Amino acid sequence: MVTGNFKIAMDSIKHAKWRSFFTMLGIIIGVASVVTIISIGEGVKKQVSEEIDRRGPDLITVRPGKVAETDENGRINSASIFSSLVNAPLSENDLKVVSGTSDVDYAVPVSYLSGVPKVEKTEMPRAVVFGTSGDLPKALNQKIEYGAFFDKGANKNVAVIGPRVAEELFKETVPVGASMQLRGQSFVVVGIFEEFNDISLSPEADYNTAIFIPTEAAKKLNNNQLPIQQILLRPDELSQRDEVAKNVESRLLNSHAGQHDFSVLTQDNNRSISNEILNILTSLVTAVAAVSLIVGGIGIMNVMIVSVTERTHEIGIRKAVGATNRQILAQFVIESAVISFVGGIFGIIVSLVANFVLRVSTNLVPVITLPIMGIALVVALLVGVVFGVAPALKAAQKDPIEALRRV
Repeated sequence: MVTGNFKIAMDSIKHAKWRSFFTMLGIIIGVASVVTIISIGEGVKKQVSEEIDRRGPDLITVRPGKVAETDENGRINSASIFSSLVNAPLSENDLKVVSGTSDVDYAVPVSYLSGVPKVEKTEMPRAVVFGTSGDLPKALNQKIEYGAFFDKGANKNVAVIGPRVAEELFKETVPVGASMQLRGQSFVVVGIFEEFNDISLSPEADYNTAIFIPTEAAKKLNNNQLPIQQILLRPDELSQRDEVAKNVESRLLNSHAGQHDFSVLTQDNNRSISNEILNILTSLVTAVAAVSLIVGGIGIMNVMIVSVTERTHEIGIRKAVGATNRQILAQFVIESAVISFVGGIFGIIVSLVANFVLRVSTNLVPVITLPIMGIALVVALLVGVVFGVAPALKAAQKDPIEALRRV
């Protein structure tokens, strides 16, 4: 009986192809949107995890604000995306405390400095300027492709730039020795970083568009004051990472008079926080996209109600030859489910095309898995069943005698 109802459903779809397509459109858009958004989120999480792994498991980051809440076992329960923005930045004293902690190999301050670099008449407003120390390449585990990074105690007006700055500001790939203007002062480029992995939607800045200058030179540009946005440090040995992180946190807590307005994060913590934030954003956007599925379901219900009205005579004939109310109900529920399921398949195809376009035209690398596609198809099927019940009940309740009178 199910096979017969399925055949009737397919015949009905073929008989009214355009109406069936527009009926499916809401489901197609909903499934394509949800699958694409989830795959983008999974892709970004994978990229962030790979970048965290590339920088090494022993890197420890100190940031202002309480960016995460942990349980008694140290596992992160929740993350705050805005905590670093609403809390005061770190200070030079914090840097001294971190640097003076036992078993810390080196500590690197990273300070944001506002400014628009300029070369003759060319400006680069999207460039990000950082004040830092000479150990930054080791902290980021990033090589200098051309030239060299400035020394640890450098205070001259020198700069190391990302490859996008070289291309957009200097119009060349190796502008070592060239000068640029920054807040009225001239800085000489002494090095260019290798290409950074540019990860869209990552909470970190794109270092390919960054300009790094010595901390002392940055202070001169900022009235001898330079708030620190984060401190990157490594222990002497990987095995000391967790102990060093605890010691740094304890010493900072004492220097902050017991106020826990900072975060000491290992790479595992950074991965968990990034995943938590991305999961929240993905869930919110997915919920909005899922509204299309509800709209699609309502569209299916409306069209099926019209279809029931148009096929009243067919229903009367089927009942006259012995079809039960349950069989009529099953026929129209299956027809609605087939329309929704086929729409889900088309939605999956559209999402695959969208992900291919994103891979080719952007730096996003969406990740679509079989479970995501399977869940999307199941949800599409359920939408068809749920929204097909009302029209099916209307069809099942038709009086066969009255139905046969309508020719």
